[in-house]
Amino acid sequence: MDRYAGIDLHSNNSVLTVLDEQGRVVFAKRLSNELAAIIAALGSCAGTVRGVAVESTYNGYWLVDGLQDAGFVVQLVNTAAVKQYDGLKHGGDFEDARHLAHLLRLGILPTGYICPREQRAVRDLLRKRSQLVCQRSAQFLSVGNLIARNLGTHCITTGPSPVALSRCAWRLTGARAQGLHPARPGGRGQRVRAWPVPLPDRCAAWLRQARR
Repeated sequence: MDRYAGIDLHSNNSVLTVLDEQGRVVFAKRLSNELAAIIAALGSCAGTVRGVAVESTYNGYWLVDGLQDAGFVVQLVNTAAVKQYDGLKHGGDFEDARHLAHLLRLGILPTGYICPREQRAVRDLLRKRSQLVCQRSAQFLSVGNLIARNLGTHCITTGPSPVALSRCAWRLTGARAQGLHPARPGGRGQRVRAWPVPLPDRCAAWLRQARR
């Protein structure tokens, strides 16, 4: 007797549903995220588990690795490609897990790539670096927009290092100390009685610190 399992994975619990060859539910239970408990539940089902469909989430590799080590055939589900039937009257975690097992039984389950364990560290490192680079660029642009909004001057802040931002801050703080308008063309500025928009104290302190 063949069995097909679907797991709806969450942060602290998982819903396991097992179907038989005719699509009837033979096991359905919410379990804690403990590998031993999930393996024991799969082992308690009579018959041969032909496959386990695991929902692809941010915290799924511990379960995928553990089930593979236990000898199960694991399919990582591409959840973005799984479509439920329109007009369903019932929904929830148990229905989601049953639907994954149903698609696995029919052989039409959309699956994703299971990255080999030895390659995950490099992949995660590259992803994190890309995220930090985007955050760094966003912060540079934010400070540059703040300077442009308050002082009316343009500062290029997207270079490979914060040197451009520091030089711009040095020029702005120096111009402010001399009472010069930084937006004036020619670089020398023009003496004015007051700034059009007062620079916030915290921003001015940050600019003085960047000058050093």
